[in-house]
Amino acid sequence: MDDEELLVDDARELYEHFRFVADKGQALLRVDKFLTERLQNSSRNRIQQAADAGCILVNGRPVKSNYRVKPLDVVTVVMDRPRYENEVLPEPIPLDIVYEDDTVLVVNKPAGLVVHPGHGNYNGTLVNGLAYHFKDNPDYDVNDPRMGLVHRIDKDTSGLLVVAKTPDAKTNLGKQFFNKTTKREYLALVWGCPSPSPGTIVGNIDRDPRDRLRMAVFDPDLGIGKHAVTHYEVLEPLGPVSLVKCVLETGRTHQIRAHMKHIGHPLFADARYGGDLILRGVNSGAYRKFVANCFEVCPRQALHARTLGFVHPVTRREMFFTSELPGDFKELLDRWRARAAQE
Repeated sequence: MDDEELLVDDARELYEHFRFVADKGQALLRVDKFLTERLQNSSRNRIQQAADAGCILVNGRPVKSNYRVKPLDVVTVVMDRPRYENEVLPEPIPLDIVYEDDTVLVVNKPAGLVVHPGHGNYNGTLVNGLAYHFKDNPDYDVNDPRMGLVHRIDKDTSGLLVVAKTPDAKTNLGKQFFNKTTKREYLALVWGCPSPSPGTIVGNIDRDPRDRLRMAVFDPDLGIGKHAVTHYEVLEPLGPVSLVKCVLETGRTHQIRAHMKHIGHPLFADARYGGDLILRGVNSGAYRKFVANCFEVCPRQALHARTLGFVHPVTRREMFFTSELPGDFKELLDRWRARAAQE
């Protein structure tokens, strides 16, 4: 997932864990009681917390715990991660922990590290590393969806993520993402120079019908996909490429990558969206060699989750974290800066 891949959904990408269809003869019944009767291992209080976090949907829309289920209502329980097919096992994966207290942990994820187990990546993930980090903490259960990562970023995107160490913290942080009060800022190197700057991209995002591994942008009037908004600003034009700051208003799968592709400025080296081709610049052997060397320096989409801000779930103090550009991105940027200085 996502640039951001999280989680109800104006800020989050959610995964269905349970689905129930009310009978034709269903009497009106509060949704928390309806689910308590069907989820034997979940207390009513736990279900109410899930509803508060926007994780209980009826006919595709979040509802509060006092919603009364009607005949043929489709009730789903969604979480901010896929259902794990197997128990997550601890693995001693090095973690760059930026901050930690009894309630939250902020980690700086390197590019190349998958966040969640699943679909061929059942070990060696960030979640496996977190399981090892918390192995001596009796209050943390990596397999309990009420705690853990509050949002995600793509395997080949680097940067900051927040982990909730308690159910209350995850509920609180989930609400902040849902209400769009968190601060999430990315740095991207893109082909060309987006205009106007600053600018805003508004376009629904859904799976590309021609390539299910890629997301596509659709006109909101078509009613396809999920509403998505990305604000951007060109920080440094460098001729054929530009360093751009992107601020997420929503958090869809591949949002920044798909939106920048949509306006004609794919991320540098982003093979999924055509950024691994030479899209700008002169047609010369020397230039082609220069770009090829840049692809080798940073062989992944040039995207970094630089800034993360939220209100601490317990202290209510506003917290901001900033992550330095990783080595591959920094070297890539330095090469383009040096080239621009020579022209």
